[in-house]
Amino acid sequence: MSMRLTRVPLRMSSTLASTARSAEVQQQLADIKSRVHQITTGQDREPTLVAVSKYKPAVDIQACYEVGHRHFGENYVQELVEKAEQLPKDIHWHFIGTLQSNKARLITSIPNLHTVQTVSSQKLATALNKNWTDDRESLLNVLIQVNTSGEDSKSGVSPQDAELVNLARFVVDSCPRLYLRGLMTIGSLSESLSGDENRDFDLLKKTRDELQATLKEQGVNRWGKDGELILSMGMSSDFEAALRAGSDIVRVGTGIFGERIKKIP
Repeated sequence: MSMRLTRVPLRMSSTLASTARSAEVQQQLADIKSRVHQITTGQDREPTLVAVSKYKPAVDIQACYEVGHRHFGENYVQELVEKAEQLPKDIHWHFIGTLQSNKARLITSIPNLHTVQTVSSQKLATALNKNWTDDRESLLNVLIQVNTSGEDSKSGVSPQDAELVNLARFVVDSCPRLYLRGLMTIGSLSESLSGDENRDFDLLKKTRDELQATLKEQGVNRWGKDGELILSMGMSSDFEAALRAGSDIVRVGTGIFGERIKKIP
């Protein structure tokens, strides 16, 4: 007796694969949120989980959106612009990659851009302020990127340095369309994988404390959240350690969307 094989129509097969992928992404997002909740239960703060969708398709982001997630991050300007055009307008987009000042006009064209986490120069701050027009509903949140590891491959200003204070003062005093929200770091891979106390996280906390003390002493207002600069630190491999260290924003990509396949130039 021969067995008849049932062919699944290509369109149906694609739909099933898409449904399975959406369910997978949603489950992984739920798992990450559960881990965040376990660490922060009982604390008087609710950290922001930014789902980093670099190289991932818009349908993956839509899957997270459909279960209520709203904060997403991108590393590349053009990729963010393209995805923002396709996806719902109430998404809060965070830009977390290196940003050149000549790209400020393009990135500020995104109507629901929420935060630029990688400001590291007065030139970039000036360009963002210039292109964030007065008809926007709110100011553009910015974080100053701090190079806590001292690696040449990492962007950001030096911690506990006059350059950092000067940049913070510049954003507050000379960029009325920007709002200085806090500090961000990437940190070194070795610290991330060490399993011990992360010195990059400790240094960013110390830098934050010193910077906000200086701003208060100088009578500078219009910064932070509830009188404190927030911290963005921690990614897929170390976000739990970052939360324990007091991070207000964690940026998780692989943990939600899986490993990335790099695009061929």
